[in-house]
Amino acid sequence: MAEDRKEILRMEHITKQFGYVYANRDVNLSVLEGEVHTLLGENGAGKSTLMNILFGLYQPTEGNIFVRGQKVRIESPSQAVKLGIGMVHQHFMLVEAMTVFENIILGDARSKGIFIDQNARRREIKELSEKYGLDADLDQPITELAVGAQQRVEILKALYRGCDILVLDEPTAALTDQETEGLFEIIKKLKGEGKSVIFISHKMREVLRISDRVTILRAGQTVETLNINDVTGEQLANKMIGRELKSSQYSKTDGNGEDAAVLDHVSYHRNFKHNGLNDVSLKVRHGEIVGIAGVDGNGQSQLAMLMTGNIAPEEGSMDLKKSKVVRFDPSGFIEQNVAHIPEDRNKAGLVGNMSVADNLVLKITKDKRFSDGNGLRLKKKAIHNYALQMQKKYDIRCSSVDQEARNLSGGNQQKIILARELEAAPDLLIAVHPTRGLDIGAARFIHDAIVKERDAGCGVLLISADFDEILEVSDRILVMFEGKIMGEFSGKNPPIEEISLAMAGK
Repeated sequence: MAEDRKEILRMEHITKQFGYVYANRDVNLSVLEGEVHTLLGENGAGKSTLMNILFGLYQPTEGNIFVRGQKVRIESPSQAVKLGIGMVHQHFMLVEAMTVFENIILGDARSKGIFIDQNARRREIKELSEKYGLDADLDQPITELAVGAQQRVEILKALYRGCDILVLDEPTAALTDQETEGLFEIIKKLKGEGKSVIFISHKMREVLRISDRVTILRAGQTVETLNINDVTGEQLANKMIGRELKSSQYSKTDGNGEDAAVLDHVSYHRNFKHNGLNDVSLKVRHGEIVGIAGVDGNGQSQLAMLMTGNIAPEEGSMDLKKSKVVRFDPSGFIEQNVAHIPEDRNKAGLVGNMSVADNLVLKITKDKRFSDGNGLRLKKKAIHNYALQMQKKYDIRCSSVDQEARNLSGGNQQKIILARELEAAPDLLIAVHPTRGLDIGAARFIHDAIVKERDAGCGVLLISADFDEILEVSDRILVMFEGKIMGEFSGKNPPIEEISLAMAGK
């Protein structure tokens, strides 16, 4: 067992600061030869930052790294590779214009210079691919490969460079179930060869299945390292969440208003457990906040997309204001007075190179207050004055409302979105990770605004991977796991143990 294996990697007291923010704080990690060691934690727990330090992409503010008992300083990925460390990032680092073979030998010391013994290199790669079941057509362009095949190329590339420690960052995020099974077979073979795999994940079912040991990170700090045989999924979920129930500062309602939105047996890509919806039924009433709890990546993004008209269900139906939705289209949902705080404020919430003022009126340019009614001839002065009012009302801190939105802090960017969405007095608000990456003050402002909107009669669907946030503001709590609703709980005295069980799929 673990006690008989040698330690191949030790990271001691690792701290990483970005300005005043701690991404990692006094983190300790020990990895043994021939084990699958999982880093488990919620989004923002510091998992990827820690591995980027190991791979030389970041330098630690404090702490030391030991590889095979020797203290090392890893200042670049090339140094990490020389030490036998390979990393497959969540977003692959392949050159699309090249073939599989060219990607694998790119930057390798044996493949530099004018003359490359391609036949010898090809033989070596072929032997590796057969040994580990990493099927690859070496002459195929990367652009022609599916996601699972690209991932196999990344693993093959790391093995070709001699890695003994392979870091897999959220490796199943974009894989089908079949591709995931294939990946797990590869991991077993690597482990059987004595190689160590560091598996970054927040998917409990996978963690329980593939891991030997688990180190839990929470808010950038090490919680505990556990043998997988000594712990249950519920215990891991509890340790990952790590919250003791505190009374919310917000009053909770019983949600007796009329239905604002109803999903009836809705499915979308139901076979994709982490990117689909499987027979989901739920309702959001006027004057209540329904919180969707669960480990991120269990269908929450697809739920938000469906409830804002960005995707249509493959099965089942949706009602808005007691009328069945026939056409799923974002503009139609906006006309139905559905507001949306999107998951990624920069990609989907703001136009970064537009001014604060222009972002505030994006959805209402046809309003006669701000244009000729067609949205073609804008009334700049009226827009400017309106933006000044919103700046004051929502405490948007900027040097000028003519400043580009991309130059503001995350909290102030979120306040622009909040102002734009809430000023329309929506009937339904879909809020997705509304306080992710924000400081305590900005988060409190957002929560106050959402609760105020609820009290004005809006129905709110809150999707968040922050369990504290769900407990703080939700009147009802639904738990999602692998695209399904696993349970419904009151927000007044939520049973933490039962919610943790549901989050682990029980």
